[in-house]
Amino acid sequence: MRITYRDAMRLAIRDALLADPRVLLMGEDVGLYGGSYAVSKGLIDEFGPDRIRDTPLSELGFVGAGVGAAIGGLRPIVEIMTVNFSQLALDQIVNTAALLRHMSGGQFSVPIVIRMATGAGRQLAAQHSHSLENWYAHVPGLRVLTPATVADARAMLEPALADPDPVVIVEHAALYNIEADVPDGITCDIERAAVRRPGSQMSLVTYGGSLPKVLAAADLLAAEGIDAEVLDLRVLRPLDFDTVAASLRRTHRVVVVDEGWKSGSLAGEVVARIAEECLFDLDAPPRRVCSAEVPIPYAKHLEDAALPQVDSIIAAVRQVIA
Repeated sequence: MRITYRDAMRLAIRDALLADPRVLLMGEDVGLYGGSYAVSKGLIDEFGPDRIRDTPLSELGFVGAGVGAAIGGLRPIVEIMTVNFSQLALDQIVNTAALLRHMSGGQFSVPIVIRMATGAGRQLAAQHSHSLENWYAHVPGLRVLTPATVADARAMLEPALADPDPVVIVEHAALYNIEADVPDGITCDIERAAVRRPGSQMSLVTYGGSLPKVLAAADLLAAEGIDAEVLDLRVLRPLDFDTVAASLRRTHRVVVVDEGWKSGSLAGEVVARIAEECLFDLDAPPRRVCSAEVPIPYAKHLEDAALPQVDSIIAAVRQVIA
């Protein structure tokens, strides 16, 4: 069945609501409006306002309510409009949900899924466009997932809801309209990264909204005779470094592409682990392609200039291959 990324998320939520009466969806405009990105459109008509709950404009409040519901035995899916706005709920996510199992000596768990949109490329300016998912990947007690394909968008939610601890699912908003054929009954391993394109000369490591750009760069590089392997991390915490290491031990060169800022980035974490564990497997220094160290601009030409693009990925590869 050919569906969009948006449809895949909606179908995954619908399946979860049908399968388990403890599941509910809550967040700003998820009900009558159908979600800020139309992911929940129509669900309130099918499941009603008790299970599709519109909330006030208070991320701290409704994420806290979701945490309480999870502790009380429900399986809430909490939608935050953008990763930027999730900062208003950092106390509930980082200081409560992520830590409660540890701080209660294992007496409590918080089986909550928190969804949020991330990323730029849509001229929504700085407060709606940053990529802050690495903040959550830094925190023990959280699982952080970044579905970059329609198939992963369709299949990640079920195992996320089965996790007894909090899961953050970060969806790049530029992916919602992409389409793909997704077979019925598809599953997803939320422990492992995925090789999206095999290759022998170069490893391109990325996640989320950068994956289509990296795949496009790999196709153009192939026309030049450079065979690049594309690795989609898709699980930022716990990071599947074994798959990264296996890839660069085949190719001996690596470029990491990350829409976050280079300073303190997930790309920096990946490169640091490569240096610690795989330094002597490398034939060239690793490179990073990240966003410019500026708030994401509104103007289209400036926004494009600030973000990783196919040309900048190709330029980095040529530096490593040279």
